[in-house]
Amino acid sequence: MCPHQPPCPVAESPAHEAARLVVYRPEQGWGLRCNGALCFEDTGELLPNGQIIAPHRPTPKAAT
Repeated sequence: MCPHQPPCPVAESPAHEAARLVVYRPEQGWGLRCNGALCFEDTGELLPNGQIIAPHRPTPKAAT
């Protein structure tokens, strides 16, 4: 599916977030990577196989 050289990681790969965006709709809060994964503004994702990846924003460190 990916036309890039070298090819971007497939959606099932742990490195799938490294795939390039081919469609980006910031006004709607989503983007489509060349591996078919939808990424959302809140860092959640929807993979082509239907798997949902919950938002995974970094959390602030607790004040000590």
